Amino acid sequence: MSWPASESELSKLGKAIVKEAKGVITGSSVAFGELTLTGPAGRVVEALTYLKDAQGFQQLIDLCGADYPERPLRFDVVYHLLSLTKNRRVRLKVQTDEDTAVPSVVSVFSAADWFERETFDMYGVFFDGHPDLRRILTDYGFHGHPLRKDFPMTGYVEVRYDDELKRVVYEPVKSVEWRNWDFLSPWEGVEKGFAPILPGDEKGPGEKTGDKT
Repeated sequence: MSWPASESELSKLGKAIVKEAKGVITGSSVAFGELTLTGPAGRVVEALTYLKDAQGFQQLIDLCGADYPERPLRFDVVYHLLSLTKNRRVRLKVQTDEDTAVPSVVSVFSAADWFERETFDMYGVFFDGHPDLRRILTDYGFHGHPLRKDFPMTGYVEVRYDDELKRVVYEPVKSVEWRNWDFLSPWEGVEKGFAPILPGDEKGPGEKTGDKT
């Protein structure tokens, strides 16, 4: 298959993979010139082993999460693979919830180590069998998972340096007085009648800044 492949070629490849994978990969779709595969989360190690050994996708280039809180299985765990020899890319998606761990794929792709830690940190997805599943981007003792859609924009705590204690302290987030944006531009001004006249707009035709009367 040449690259970039046509949608018909990608669709044919996806159907062949679903047929050969025999329950390990259960679905395929093509959108925006990219092939996406789906399968059960509990068999993701088998799925990635198959894609690596049988289909030549030797490299895991990314592993991330996505949150759909309206679904019972609210999280997608998404694996992006690259075949250097065939110049192809493929995406594998599995679904899970807040309590069900997804098998770690570090045994298949060692690069998954930090990717899985990041997905755990940002979304709270657990990976069973991970050698060191702890936060990687947020601070020690951080509460919550910042990329969940129900995580508050302000967070739960704020951090500051206490000069008396000579250390960093954590405090509950204080109420924030949000600015009321009026979207007025001091360079262009606004149409009269819709907003107050800005400084400088009161000058009449021909008047220049600094003119004295």
